[in-house]
Amino acid sequence: MTGHGEGRHENDALAAAVEIRTINNRYLKLSLRCNENYTALEGHVERAVKKQVKRGTVQVQIQVTRKRHVEDYCINGDVLESYRKQIDKLQSQWHLSDAIPLEAMLALPGVIEEGAGVGAELEDDWPVIEQALGEALSNLTTMRTTEGEELAEDLRANAQTIAAELDQIEARLPDLADEYRQRLVERVNRTLENHDIRLEPADVIREVSLYAERSDVSEEIVRLRSHLKQFDVHLRSAESTGRKLDFVTQEMFREANTIGSKSSDTVVPPHVVEIKAAIERMREQVQNVE
Repeated sequence: MTGHGEGRHENDALAAAVEIRTINNRYLKLSLRCNENYTALEGHVERAVKKQVKRGTVQVQIQVTRKRHVEDYCINGDVLESYRKQIDKLQSQWHLSDAIPLEAMLALPGVIEEGAGVGAELEDDWPVIEQALGEALSNLTTMRTTEGEELAEDLRANAQTIAAELDQIEARLPDLADEYRQRLVERVNRTLENHDIRLEPADVIREVSLYAERSDVSEEIVRLRSHLKQFDVHLRSAESTGRKLDFVTQEMFREANTIGSKSSDTVVPPHVVEIKAAIERMREQVQNVE
């Protein structure tokens, strides 16, 4: 399910900004982008994300800005002295008398050193990052919840479409055997009337019974209705049900295929087409459900 969330948190030492984006995926896939030294915290980030996100591609971007203080910088006297000696030597060789400003020498590489690297402070920095990450996840969940409610309504509407089409098919079933019997008798009698042979009622009954057995879709309708009830139960569940919904829609599609293959009537197939179209829409949508 798609979504977006941002979070920020800071203390006296650093500020953390987190942005999370999610896109559809059948599985959980985490992608982390952050300051180079903070990649070691990926395990912490993944555990936090998994508590709230079960499916989807999750893109997490973390920007950490360390607040520097005066004591974080120092002048490396040895490096500065080395530069001074090299400059004095060059001035002597080139017969230059202009003095090099100190501020120019301070800008040379290695003269100003920053304090100890962030690597040793990762665990101390994590609580700040965790707060920002938690806020981003909370905002993400709010957005995904709103989208999920709209998605659930769409899925229920498709389920209602399937149920309505099943009602139409079920209402048609009692007439199928009767109509087939009439067509069979008329067709056979036309063929045999020139030979002065009449079709025995028992033969008609046997043939109609075989047709009724081959074309009976009552069990498939019952199972499909059962799948619709299961689908609704999973849809209302507070747990992660995306994969269960995916499985149920596959079973629904199987039953719809069987109903279509058994039917030789001209009235039933259009209803089967509508059912399969609704199931296909549901199959696409449940990929977005966590």
